[in-house]
Amino acid sequence: MADIKEELAKKVAEGTEDKKKLTKSMSIADLIKAMEPEIKKALPEVITPERFTRMALSALNTTPKLKECTQTSFLTALMNAAQLGLEPNTPLGQAYLIPYKNKGNLECQFQIGYKGLIDLSYRNRQMQIIQAQAVYENDEFEYELGLNPVLVHRPALQNRGAVKLFYGIFKLTNGGFGFEVMSKADMDAYAKEYSKAFDSSFSPWKSNYIGMAKKTVIKQAIKYAPLKTDFRKALSTDETIKTEFCEDMSEVQCKDIWDTEYKERSA
Repeated sequence: MADIKEELAKKVAEGTEDKKKLTKSMSIADLIKAMEPEIKKALPEVITPERFTRMALSALNTTPKLKECTQTSFLTALMNAAQLGLEPNTPLGQAYLIPYKNKGNLECQFQIGYKGLIDLSYRNRQMQIIQAQAVYENDEFEYELGLNPVLVHRPALQNRGAVKLFYGIFKLTNGGFGFEVMSKADMDAYAKEYSKAFDSSFSPWKSNYIGMAKKTVIKQAIKYAPLKTDFRKALSTDETIKTEFCEDMSEVQCKDIWDTEYKERSA
C-alpha cells in the first residue's frame, strides 16, 4: 500500500499551491478522513475509521507533543496498535505512541506495553500462565538453572526495600515452562542499549519503569516458548517507526533510527 504522502500527492497533483498548502496543514482527523479508504483496508474489522479517529485524538490529547510528529509516522504507529487490538497511551498500559527525534525530525515510535504483551501472549491457546514479577531486597528469592530448574519467590509482607531484580515465567498447557531472571543493573543496561527511546521524557521507561522491566524480562523468557507466527509478527512491530500503510503492518519495513535520544526542552 502506498505511502500516505504519495496518496495525498495524487489527490492534489492537479490542484493549486493553495490546495497543496492546505494538505500540508491538515489536522490528523482531517488526514484520516482523506485517507479513509486506505486506512479502512488496513484496519481490523473490529475497529472502524471513526473509532480509529477517536483513538488518534485521545492519544494526541494525552501526549500533545505527538502533534509535532510527522503525520505519517503517527498514523502508522496508530495503525500498528489498531491491528494488534491494543489501546495506545491509556492507563491500560497496552501500547505507547512516543515522540522521538530522528534525523532532526520528530517522529512517532510504536511500543508494546507490558499488559499488551501479556494480552497478545494469552491469544496463544497453548499459553496457560505468563507473568513477570519484581523482586525486592527483603523478599526471599532463589533460583537454579540446569536440567531441573527451580524458581522460588516469597515476597516480604512489608518493608520490601528497593527493587533488585525481575523475572518472567510462562507455563504451557502441556506442562512445559520456562523463565528468565534479570538484575536491575542488567535491566538498565539492556534498556539503554536496545530501547532507542529510553532517554525520552515521554518514554514509558520514565512513567512506568516496573511495567517496562516486566515486559522486557517476559520477552527474554518467551524466547524459549513455542511461538506462533502471528505472535512473532506482533513482536516485530515493537519499538519501530514506519511510514507506510499496509494490510499487515508487520510486513512494512521499519525506518532506521539514528538519533540516540529525545528529551523535551522546557520553554
